[in-house]
Amino acid sequence: MMINNKPYTTGDIASFCHVTINAVKKWIAAGKIEAFRTPGGHYRVNRDEFISFLDKYKLDIKDDIFPKKTKILIVDDEPVVIEFIKGALDAMQQGFAIETAADGYDALIRVGDFKPDLLILDIRMPKIDGFEVCRRIKDDSATKDIKILAVSAYGRDDLERMIDCGADGCLPKPLSLKDFQKNIIKLLK
Repeated sequence: MMINNKPYTTGDIASFCHVTINAVKKWIAAGKIEAFRTPGGHYRVNRDEFISFLDKYKLDIKDDIFPKKTKILIVDDEPVVIEFIKGALDAMQQGFAIETAADGYDALIRVGDFKPDLLILDIRMPKIDGFEVCRRIKDDSATKDIKILAVSAYGRDDLERMIDCGADGCLPKPLSLKDFQKNIIKLLK
């Protein structure tokens, strides 16, 4: 699986598309896919051109070749907690795209820009608390499908209230690595 910006050979494309190298050369000759030649005379296709080709001809293999990274936004005002959560996510070896926010106000801005699949949300934070962040996300049709895992050191009442606000899961702090990772897997299914 190639996901870097290195140009693809006709053999790479043939393998991805489950066709012969000659078929790829015919696509190039017919102008269906734009390619350039190396000094040795071999064809190469840039990544963006290959993606355009897959889209134009509706070849349903793009997700296999260029998997979409799951985006996770961590919102907590304690840097130590953010580092623990990042480490726990990295240990899962899923290649998550991770961003962070230190308060509820910044979290709402980042939700709009980053468009996360999952929000790991502290409840007690400066500016806007986790309850209000959760309510706003779940009340907006553009963001209501974002999964929210709430975390709090303030006890069961806060966690139950977060469920009422729309959170998809809740965990008490200090976080248990095993429980945390199990909840992440469950929420991302």
